[in-house]
Amino acid sequence: MSIRLGILDQTLLFEGDTPERALRHTVELARLADRLGYHRFWVSEHHDSRAVAGSSPEVLVAYLLASTERIRVGSGGVMLQHYSPYKVAENFNVLAGLEPGRLDLGIGRAPGGLPRSTLALRRNAPEEDASLEGKLEELRGYIGGTDPGADSPLAGLRAEPVPEEPARLYVLGASSDSADLAARLGLPYVFSLFINGDLDQASAALQRYRDRFVPTNGSQPESILAVSAALADSDREAQDIAAESDLFRVFLAGGRKITIGDRERAEEFGVQSGEAYRIEQVPSPLIKGSAETVGRRLLDAARLGGVDELIVTSPIRDFAKRLHSYELLQQYFAAHSVSGAESRSDLQAAHPFIGQ
Repeated sequence: MSIRLGILDQTLLFEGDTPERALRHTVELARLADRLGYHRFWVSEHHDSRAVAGSSPEVLVAYLLASTERIRVGSGGVMLQHYSPYKVAENFNVLAGLEPGRLDLGIGRAPGGLPRSTLALRRNAPEEDASLEGKLEELRGYIGGTDPGADSPLAGLRAEPVPEEPARLYVLGASSDSADLAARLGLPYVFSLFINGDLDQASAALQRYRDRFVPTNGSQPESILAVSAALADSDREAQDIAAESDLFRVFLAGGRKITIGDRERAEEFGVQSGEAYRIEQVPSPLIKGSAETVGRRLLDAARLGGVDELIVTSPIRDFAKRLHSYELLQQYFAAHSVSGAESRSDLQAAHPFIGQ
């Protein structure tokens, strides 16, 4: 069984970068991925961050669709809790009409920013807003062209234009809760190992998703593992080029927790939350090394997670080396396939996965 490869690009802003340069890099990487044969290219949504230029995935997706030829392009993901499902559907229905059969709509559960940006994004939202599950069901109806129903105050409404081939909807997450959500709705599921970092939890969540999956309109379970990797011509070089990538988990007194990429923003999140908090540093889930080293570990992760697709993000500061990392990755997977020679128990004995 072969593994399909995708890319998640977060349009990172490293020291000395400008937003314009970071956005140009995203476009150039998407064009390379298109030429190399990657299956999909996703961009993320982050707010109020001087380290990430990608705050509006739907705008960036439109430009990337126009800049590429065959690769699937999408959001990884839109933070639906902030928005009207109707307006999100309108945006992605227009895009699907412009580029039929190439559009993905990944939906994230995290806020995508600090409490201040969440307040700004939701400033005019009703106090009793719908649950994320309710919003997802509403969104799915709109992109599919269905009527909200006679019992709804919006009966008869459609998110025009309704494309012949709508965006493909995905649920993104890093926990059993997100796995349950995707399973209940009968939607494809992407587990973000580059955020969670625990391969055992990822494997359990993905299996939980498959076990609890409720088919909707003939849908079948479809699961993807999202990972962070940096490849170079040798293991030693990879150690040198990989950016600092430890994560910081903020635990709020009210029970919420969120994972953030740097300590300063984690501290700021805690302050802006208005709650007592503590911060825990989490070892980087970045997989780094030569193509052979990283490729072998990614194949193991795919087998253990029971997936046939990986989405890879690569936080390498030097852009030329970042491009080379994705070239090495594609070359390795073009030459290898999952053979099933190792059992699940063999793989579980073979990690720890993080930081190797």
